[in-house]
Amino acid sequence: MPTLKIHDPANGALLAELPADDAASVAAKAATARAAQPAWAAVPLADKCAMVQRFRAGIVAELETLAATLTREMGKPISQARNELNGLLPRIDFFLEQAEGAIRDEHVFDGGGMHETIAHVPLGVVANISAWNYPYFVGCNVIVPALLTGNAVLYKPSEHATLTGQHITRLLHAAGVPAAVMQCLVGAGEVGAALLDQKIDGVFFTGSHATGARIAQAVATKMIRVQLELGGKDPTYVRADADPKAAAESLADGAMYNTGQSCCSVERIYVHASIHDAFVEHFLATVGGFKAGDPMDAGTYIGAITRAPQIAVLQAQVADALAKGATLRCGGRALPGPGNHFEPTVFTNVDHTMELMREESFGPVIGIQKVAGDEEAVALMNDTRYGLTAGVYTKDEAAAKALLARVNAGSVYWNCCDRVSPRLPWSGHGDSGVGLTLSTYGIQAFTRPKAWHLRQA
Repeated sequence: MPTLKIHDPANGALLAELPADDAASVAAKAATARAAQPAWAAVPLADKCAMVQRFRAGIVAELETLAATLTREMGKPISQARNELNGLLPRIDFFLEQAEGAIRDEHVFDGGGMHETIAHVPLGVVANISAWNYPYFVGCNVIVPALLTGNAVLYKPSEHATLTGQHITRLLHAAGVPAAVMQCLVGAGEVGAALLDQKIDGVFFTGSHATGARIAQAVATKMIRVQLELGGKDPTYVRADADPKAAAESLADGAMYNTGQSCCSVERIYVHASIHDAFVEHFLATVGGFKAGDPMDAGTYIGAITRAPQIAVLQAQVADALAKGATLRCGGRALPGPGNHFEPTVFTNVDHTMELMREESFGPVIGIQKVAGDEEAVALMNDTRYGLTAGVYTKDEAAAKALLARVNAGSVYWNCCDRVSPRLPWSGHGDSGVGLTLSTYGIQAFTRPKAWHLRQA
């Protein structure tokens, strides 16, 4: 029987060795889900909501255990693990509050003996190939609305957050969701590939562009719903009238939170020349106060790099920037073991010939580029194959809106960053992916419209 070994990225210790799925078990789980889905779709929404409420209560009751598991298997600082779990609660509340209205039948015409109605019916069986960096957020953005709208879910958590994925599944089962309707698949890429071979009605993936492209190709002939959230190279522009200290403190957190391992981390910063030096001074002071170390220490802000191969990516970006003339202001090195640790790293005198200004870092590394004004900033912000988020810091709201309207991004920020709201759709342009989650649109994403033409005989 195949197994999956799970290691603590902070120290390399073996945490667990789990029985893993194979092609045969994936096929069996998919068949079970297919058989169970119609009965689940027929369960009244009020009953489904009651189960999700019990799931929410289970998270609250076990929050410390869940946070500790998350920290140990993916290296997120324990305070940030608690933040993720507490932040999940209002997302669940949003789905519970909005599900009925989002999928209510729409009566669009009644006249001449003809009545026309739009119904929102479940997709059927959905595959959720999820991410490790925010497994509660990313997983439940799919799982909760998918279940509420009547779908069965085949959930493959990342191999770097499988224990967390098993907790999510266990708590949903304890809340009353049938085991056949909510199934957890254990394994790495080969299990995800086996899942895509099944008869599924939608695939929802969060991860790298390369993997997303492979998924899109694998299901291209299935003619099913596909949602791919593939990260970004998210820019922010600090205008001349911004408060350099406030902007620096906010953006340092936006760049380094979760050890820089966020899809919407600030990944490149453009600062007007007139305040550039003051901004950099405050930015370095803020980063210098971030404590790196043991993720289980409540005072730690910079935790472990979850995937060991990412250390080499960060080292290559640092070497490339130095070779092309960038100025290293702090950090720049992997820390000695055990575990996967990288110093918070800040560069100035960067440009777009450098990899760290073009390709996703997914670590505590940031480049700060001086610009002459708005036009140069917008051109540089759009000089990317990605388009997830972008932001502007300025006292001028009208100017911010005008600038952000010209930037290709699914989410835009004025005087804030690295923020996700359940009330707003989460989507991207270009290589940041297709489709969306969150908002009422993200509930309807798990349904398809069915047109009813009704004439009284």
